[in-house]
Amino acid sequence: MESFDELVVQFQPMIHKIIQTLHIYKNEDEFYQTGLIGLWEASQSFDERKGSFSNYAYTYIKGKMLTQMSKNNQVNERLIHPKEEYWETIEGQESLYLETETIKDYCNGLTEKEAKWVMAMSIVQLSIKELAEREKVSVSAVKQWKSGAIRKLKEKKSNYESEFRTLS
Repeated sequence: MESFDELVVQFQPMIHKIIQTLHIYKNEDEFYQTGLIGLWEASQSFDERKGSFSNYAYTYIKGKMLTQMSKNNQVNERLIHPKEEYWETIEGQESLYLETETIKDYCNGLTEKEAKWVMAMSIVQLSIKELAEREKVSVSAVKQWKSGAIRKLKEKKSNYESEFRTLS
């Protein structure tokens, strides 16, 4: 049997052909190394009485690469890779939390019911009628919450604007 360095030179095109045949395009270097290991193991376990070395090496190397591909696939299946939609959902929840906190800040100075109307309209996007049904009150009661909240928020806005003008 030839030295292993000579075998590598002789069988290098075969290893690359097996990689191409198996459509391996990720981690090609890793699979080339796997092919070299397969070649070395084939050279150690080859029995001349059972056929030609090139057929045995081809089968051994290809089997070694297929085994490696299976192991890689099992590892990848065990790893958790959430889909892109998952991350968008998380971002949406964070955004909703920040939005809710911001709106709660604007509700300072409003009554509990006025704040309830602001939150229902901006976050949950309920209609006046839906909020009235949810809170078990009349539609006119919710309209009063609305008018009180709008009046107070407008006052707050004008106060902020006048403060801003004095700072500028």
